[in-house]
Amino acid sequence: MTSASVLELRSVGFTYAGTAGHRARPFTMSGVSFGIAPGEILGVIGPNSAGKTTLIRLITRVLAPSAGEIALNGRSLTSLSAWELARQVAVVPQEAPPALRFSVEQLVLMGRYPHAPGRFFERDTDIAIARDAMAATGVLDLASLPVEILSGGERQRAMLARALAQEPRLLILDEPTAHLDLRYQVECAALLARVNRERGTSVLLVSHDLTLAAQLCDRLVLLAAGRITRLGSPAEVLEESLLNAVYGCPVTVERSPTRDRLQVQIAWPERR
Repeated sequence: MTSASVLELRSVGFTYAGTAGHRARPFTMSGVSFGIAPGEILGVIGPNSAGKTTLIRLITRVLAPSAGEIALNGRSLTSLSAWELARQVAVVPQEAPPALRFSVEQLVLMGRYPHAPGRFFERDTDIAIARDAMAATGVLDLASLPVEILSGGERQRAMLARALAQEPRLLILDEPTAHLDLRYQVECAALLARVNRERGTSVLLVSHDLTLAAQLCDRLVLLAAGRITRLGSPAEVLEESLLNAVYGCPVTVERSPTRDRLQVQIAWPERR
């Protein structure tokens, strides 16, 4: 990838040695290189402890790489202020904190703060952008409710609305459908595809749902033990023997009979 990439990782490494008496285990990431093109949806998949969460923390500068470099729109992350980074990258975490003592509208308006960090009162433009984001994610009718009384799925959609209100160039999603029922899983997938198509927003999607990743993503990064095992199109990455080896269980990969997409399923043992 080149400086035209929205995001580029060049031989990125990170080591966490663990702490005596702490449950966290030592972990090493090494030689991670990939880029995200403008308007691309890139999926990051892999088993637990593969390095997916570490990758998000490195891209958002919660952690600093021990080797290599990460660039955003051609500029090293280390050269960006917190506000510059927040104006370009928005994150939807896997779980929203349950005790957020704000209304849904107040939470979503927080997404506008990086655009004017010295301002405490939102302009009409900010409110319009926030309401548009709430409408897009189906939480506009919840705008006045406290976030802490919402269901897990409603909180997740409110967090997605906050991220959209940031108007980022790169949207990072960590298991975005984990707490959604079937209806909202479908609607969330459709929303992400629409945001990507209409706004040109690049998306980094971290997911355990391999079928969702196959449906949405242009390319996939398969991580295992802190390294990239394979990078390519869903058809190139979602290969049965490779997934069997990485995940340590038998899976089947089939092409959807109604769409030219792949479906990944666990090969469950026979019941006795």
